[in-house]
Amino acid sequence: MTVTSRATQTRNTPWTGVRDRSRDGRRNRFETHLLTHFGPVWRAAGRSRWLHRRLNSTLTDLAVLKAPPRPNPLSTKSPYTSWDSLTDRSWVGRHLPPAVGGTGHLPAVREVTELFRREDGTRFCPRSTALLPAFAQWFTDGFLRGHAATGDPRRTDSPHTLDMSQLYGDRPEVTASLRTFEGGRLKSRQVDGGEFPPLLCEGGRIKEEFRAIRPVRFDEVPEELRDSLFAAGGDRVHAHIGPMAMNVLFLREHNRVAALLADAHPGWDDERLFQTTRNTLIVMMIRVMLEEYINHITPYHFDFALDPVRTDRGVWHRENWATIEFSLVYRWHSLVPSSYAIGGREVPLAHTVANGRLVAERGLGPLMEDLSLQPAGLSGLFNTDEVLLPIEERSITVARELRLASYNDYRAHYGFPRVTHPGQISGDPKVQQALTDLYGDVDAIELYVGLFAEEPEPGAIFGRLLERIISVDAFSEALNNPLLAPRLFAPSTFSAEGLRAVRETRGFSDLLHRNLPESKARYFVSLGRSAADSRITAL
Repeated sequence: MTVTSRATQTRNTPWTGVRDRSRDGRRNRFETHLLTHFGPVWRAAGRSRWLHRRLNSTLTDLAVLKAPPRPNPLSTKSPYTSWDSLTDRSWVGRHLPPAVGGTGHLPAVREVTELFRREDGTRFCPRSTALLPAFAQWFTDGFLRGHAATGDPRRTDSPHTLDMSQLYGDRPEVTASLRTFEGGRLKSRQVDGGEFPPLLCEGGRIKEEFRAIRPVRFDEVPEELRDSLFAAGGDRVHAHIGPMAMNVLFLREHNRVAALLADAHPGWDDERLFQTTRNTLIVMMIRVMLEEYINHITPYHFDFALDPVRTDRGVWHRENWATIEFSLVYRWHSLVPSSYAIGGREVPLAHTVANGRLVAERGLGPLMEDLSLQPAGLSGLFNTDEVLLPIEERSITVARELRLASYNDYRAHYGFPRVTHPGQISGDPKVQQALTDLYGDVDAIELYVGLFAEEPEPGAIFGRLLERIISVDAFSEALNNPLLAPRLFAPSTFSAEGLRAVRETRGFSDLLHRNLPESKARYFVSLGRSAADSRITAL
């Protein structure tokens, strides 16, 4: 009898150009079908507050419990459970133990990196605008962090929770350097009637008042751009124009809310005004993240809502601990276009890096509209701009250094059957051929590659595994925030005015249009391309 290896089976199986969904799992297919069909029924359920709240709680639990809940038994501290691995959060968390054996059987990192290289221009996402990667990067830079001091991928200086350190800073001395210590406000400057962060540098050197701020790769910023950098809490705010715009938006909202509280509570000192405003901004950001961003990412008819009382009952309510898997999932470099249409001209991505001048000259309202009218890139292989390829290479290297389990192992961990053929990952013959040529056996495919090789379901933005890891960690990270505990979610924490500001905030458009003192115009702000296409047609 002739024994045929799985690698030989993979090479000999015909490729049809259509993804084989037989390995998605019967229960997974049923749940997806239920949530992505019967729109009128879901909309009717949403009109009942009682029913919506219960569905919201049930579906949130369903999403989070697709993987075993925290505490995870391991961190990067050691390949076995110890007290330190359960309590010392300076180590990165992990869902699965290190893979057994070395990486000698894997293709060279440079070869794998080429799987991500963008060819023949940006391929665009049919659903999302460039506002999506702009917010995603700014949002995750606050808690998916390495350890700047050591560079050791096993260590992290992450707060492991949503505290908006990308705006306020991750250390007290950084926060202090950004505050005015008057009226709870953050430092800012006026440019053509609009409010922007202060400048970090003067004469190409970081100002003495901001010496505590340490932006990453500052030495690589050209001398002529250093004096345009914003002083901001996040050390990656200057990655490109998207995160910079987001930082301006939330800076303005902080100072707006601080002024509201100061008027309503003249007896409060600066410290109470600042801390109460920060509490308010954190929950406001969580609400926007959940109700506009998460609802856009999922292809479901049901709209999730922030409901601290109903979602505080899950067995998954445990201390947050950011994992390496969650960090790798959020490297959406393929969504970043190779150029931005800013004010009617094409600006290459490389020219938007560390260029705060572009943001100030264009203005916040027009820039947010520019991002909203431009499609995001398509998530997947062969669609990362050359500027971002070194980050893809580093991601692959880190995953190997931490000996992450295979793509198939993570599929099993998150409730999917293991794949047996590249056609069950993607229907694209080019992707199938590349995976076969590099890995041969599907069991050898690495997590990072598999995440972005996986073809999305119809109407979805990401593949099934990537989408599931997001739902498990994003919901549990956000909804475990201490400010959302029922005892704390009250006027005593935010003030009546702060709670009102949270309730009046449903999305980015709300945030923008109440923070445009320099313009009374209405700007188009959307994560979704269907609305953008309608806007373009109308124009």
